[in-house]
Amino acid sequence: MVIDETITLRSIIALFWSINQIKNMENNIVKQLQEITKNAEAVFKNEMNDAELKEFEAQLIGKKGSISALLKQLKDLTPEEKKVVAPMVQQSRAAWAERINALKKARETEQMNRALAVEWVDVTKKPSGRRGSVHPISALQREIEELFVGMGFMIADGPHIESEWHNFDALNIPPTHPARDMQDTFWVKTGAEDTKENFVLRTHTSSVQIRAMMEHEPPLRVLAPGRVFRNEAVDATHDSAFYQIEGLVVDKGITMSHMKGMMELMLSKIFQQEITARMRPAFFPFVEPGVEMDILYTDRNGKEKWMEVVGAGMVHPNVLKNCGVDPKEHTGFAFGFGLTRLCMLKYGIADIRYLFSMNSEALGQF
Repeated sequence: MVIDETITLRSIIALFWSINQIKNMENNIVKQLQEITKNAEAVFKNEMNDAELKEFEAQLIGKKGSISALLKQLKDLTPEEKKVVAPMVQQSRAAWAERINALKKARETEQMNRALAVEWVDVTKKPSGRRGSVHPISALQREIEELFVGMGFMIADGPHIESEWHNFDALNIPPTHPARDMQDTFWVKTGAEDTKENFVLRTHTSSVQIRAMMEHEPPLRVLAPGRVFRNEAVDATHDSAFYQIEGLVVDKGITMSHMKGMMELMLSKIFQQEITARMRPAFFPFVEPGVEMDILYTDRNGKEKWMEVVGAGMVHPNVLKNCGVDPKEHTGFAFGFGLTRLCMLKYGIADIRYLFSMNSEALGQF
């Protein structure tokens, strides 16, 4: 076999030239990488603050960082050249990313430890200071709700801003009725120009009874506690905002005897003793006949006095009709009392303003 020595010599020369070129390219990128690493080592310190560390990371391995710029140069290399150069640059970039992330994590741990040292609370230790208590009105309301739920009543609620129809008209109180003047209400502007309805801060929770009768078929037992609003002069026994509880029973064959028995049972349970009560005729537009119930109590001077606590009566036929209930088939009774006044009576509070004074010394004793 004959070998062309001229061709062989040329091939060897070309091979050595290529090797030298690769080495030159390698040397160039390696030198840049070494220089970048040297500069980075000089700057990278644990004392760097967060802003400096973020800037260092961006300039070194960010999208426009110096090592990232070396990676972009690899596109101009041949496959053989990339095999030599690419791993070096990539490994350097990965190593720096690991060091930077390790420093970040160490700082987060340190910050958390400092926060825990300051904010740590011993949950097994008894709290210092005085514990809070349930407001007397809330406590009494819960007690009464539990009592009536035990008798088969459901607890109902309604909006504080009520329509004129629910608050007055449906309850047999037309616009010309003097009862509206007696309640001297707060009217509300809704801002809606397309409505012809008038709205008012509810003057009683009877509006909740109306809603209940319109939503549920008889037989019906509803208790409606809540806050009501009237234009009252504030003194020891009156306020413009106070709490009421009203109840409603609608069924076949309901009489005044049912109402009287339930009222006496309720009051004896609330005061936890047998009470002496009396019923007097009274007028309420939404009941017929209407009564007021007084209880006998002893004041601070030891004198026995009667105090009105409950207004009640048989539901007026017009009210039943307004709610879609046939008064020939069903009858019912309704009752209402001031929860605030009852609270004052039960706990011996002389001034209603104590209940809303935010005085922890006065309220904390209950």
